[in-house]
Amino acid sequence: MKLTARQKEILDYIEHCMQVDGMPPTRAEIVEHFGFASPNAAQCHLRALARRGAIELRGGTARGIVPLDRGRTTTPRPDPLTMPVIGRVAAGSPLLAVENREDDVRVDPTLFKPRPDYALRVSGDSMINAGINDGDLLVVHRTPEARSGQIVVARINDEVTVKRLQRRGRSIRLQAENPRHEDVQVSRHDDFAIEGLGVGVIRNRMD
Repeated sequence: MKLTARQKEILDYIEHCMQVDGMPPTRAEIVEHFGFASPNAAQCHLRALARRGAIELRGGTARGIVPLDRGRTTTPRPDPLTMPVIGRVAAGSPLLAVENREDDVRVDPTLFKPRPDYALRVSGDSMINAGINDGDLLVVHRTPEARSGQIVVARINDEVTVKRLQRRGRSIRLQAENPRHEDVQVSRHDDFAIEGLGVGVIRNRMD
């Protein structure tokens, strides 16, 4: 696979985001990271990478950039995966309790890594700078563990929230991605647990 220096930098950045965040970057994040003058410049590079078989661009998701195995031009598509959509979570109830389920959604599991288990309906705009808007579905891999810097679904006392996890020593902070919202500092008195890791976003089609 022959790539220009810039194309290789963009591909490396996409793969880095997959490893660190568990999801590919948005086009806006690519524009900001490389200092492009417009989103069109990023899109042109992405289309070139797709033509060369380095990535696959898929519609229907906010982060539909799928890096392919180096040297491969196609990737098999398995049967769609059906996941529950979790809406407003009743205080104190298990996240996947029947009363919290509002629908089901079918997705291509190859869009997300690691494999997703459910989708959470996002309420509010505290994560808009991470490309997660009010009404979007955050696709989640169920796990009690996450690294600092990853986007997580967390339970703090009776509230379930989507934030970026920040750890420093034993200190835990849930960081908002909107300057209008304050971060949440987790204290030792809080009932805190990680419910899952955000691995992708399905855009609210009403936008």
